[in-house]
Amino acid sequence: MSTITFDTLDFTRRLREAGFDERQAEAVVRVMADAQSTLVTREHFDAKMETLETRLDAKIDKLSWMMGILIALAVANFAKQFF
Repeated sequence: MSTITFDTLDFTRRLREAGFDERQAEAVVRVMADAQSTLVTREHFDAKMETLETRLDAKIDKLSWMMGILIALAVANFAKQFF
């Protein structure tokens, strides 16, 4: 997974100009840098969605077969009563 980079020194400077003291600005920058490690990129999201769609398609196929068999059994049971 790729990471997004940003200028931490510039970020800290801007926070200090906005009224944060040195420790607060550094803490905010550290939290932002740590949070970026858990961001999801579009490529990662698309790959996961494709995997999920494949698994869902397989389950739907299985469910279709099961429903077909149940309907066939119900029809056979119904036909057995009259023939």
